[in-house]
Amino acid sequence: MLSIRDACPEDAVAACEVMRRSIVELCAADHSDDPEILARWLSNKTPENVCAWIARQDATMLVAIKTDAIVGVGMVTDAGEVLLNYVSPDVRFSGVSRALLKALEARARTRGAILCWLESTETARRFYRSNGYVETGAATGKFGARSGYRMTKSLL
Repeated sequence: MLSIRDACPEDAVAACEVMRRSIVELCAADHSDDPEILARWLSNKTPENVCAWIARQDATMLVAIKTDAIVGVGMVTDAGEVLLNYVSPDVRFSGVSRALLKALEARARTRGAILCWLESTETARRFYRSNGYVETGAATGKFGARSGYRMTKSLL
């Protein structure tokens, strides 16, 4: 059974590991196993930074829990920007990312946002499209990768 809850500082190490594994193992279409791109992308994925993100007053970090383990990590600002949506490679295509995205959108909605926006990786681009997001700009090439597709979705 899957549950989603607010992250707490004690989740930082496990959440960080989910994000790092997701990037390394699932996002090859974006980083092409290029060590420089991977190093840039992973550089801020540390337990210390995750603790700081959890403490943000203008955003919410959520974790998806399955069998007492963190299997997904998401973050959304009160204004509606989806900053993170990562799943463990162990649960890919099992609905965790979709459930996490819905929870992020619901949180943004309760905080007054009328739309959500994000920058999608190439890997997640089709996923976001299938969840009602539309592209609003060209790829930005974030971290030197083929990523950064600007996308939005109305919450109304």
